Amino acid sequence: MTARHASPLQSLLVDNQFDGDVYANEPLSRHTTYRIGGPARFYVRVGSISALSKLVEVCNEHGIDWLILGRGSNLLVSDQGFSGVAISLGRDFRSYKVDEEQNRFLTGAGVALSAIVQEAFRRNYAGLEFAVGTPGTIGGALRMNAGSRNEWIGSRVLSVTTFSPREGLRRRAGSDIQWGYRCSSFAPDEIVLECELSVEQADPFYIRGKMEANLARRKQTQPLNEPSCGSVFKNPEGDLSAGALIERCGLKGTRIGGAEISTVHGNFIINTGDALASEVRQLIELIQTKVKEQYGIELTPEVQFIGFDA
Repeated sequence: MTARHASPLQSLLVDNQFDGDVYANEPLSRHTTYRIGGPARFYVRVGSISALSKLVEVCNEHGIDWLILGRGSNLLVSDQGFSGVAISLGRDFRSYKVDEEQNRFLTGAGVALSAIVQEAFRRNYAGLEFAVGTPGTIGGALRMNAGSRNEWIGSRVLSVTTFSPREGLRRRAGSDIQWGYRCSSFAPDEIVLECELSVEQADPFYIRGKMEANLARRKQTQPLNEPSCGSVFKNPEGDLSAGALIERCGLKGTRIGGAEISTVHGNFIINTGDALASEVRQLIELIQTKVKEQYGIELTPEVQFIGFDA
């Protein structure tokens, strides 16, 4: 039974047939690697494609904002939170299979990228070493085309299945997706559900060596033990990276409240313990201003802003 004056969204979420876990006014600081962010109107972990499609349909019909939230590794959520519905992909999207005959993984979008990297290593499969230590889910990794300058996950995608309110379920070859630097051609309302990733058998010592070298480099050059969103800005064209530009502006170590430009890597802003989203945003704007003044370069944020007015 539903309340007489319940909205269509509320009616769906309290329906016993709805396949999902629902949390009202859930702090999104619990679901982002920054550990920053106010509450979402609803945080919903959907267990099936049916629940996902119904939820998105109701939101769209009634003008309610929604977003897909993986592990929140590239998000900055405002201190006021998100007035819409944050959707997490649950049960049916959190498993994977290994096809040993075809040397491929079939993995749900809700699976942690790190789990696939470690399973590939366990089975002596090469091709994913570049992603060792990368946070986030498979779905988020595909949408952002996670990787380095020379290797990225899009090059490993054989096929991808998505859902969108306009087209429903859709399966495409990986070659039909445009993979760019920290971006892909998925539509804004297109939700990655699962994908096939290609790998190849290789010497385990080669795989281990490459993974250890990549992880050691990350540990040496990035503040992996501090809460952050990862790289704040995309690297601009040219020889200088965003981190190098920020360092040359003398901004490493600059702090506003609990937010600090990392002393380890200039393209990371860390939460020292009690940072507000507004303080992180101020540092982002400060960096953009200083780099533009000194180098004439406009840095483009890689982090996504959620719940901000502008």
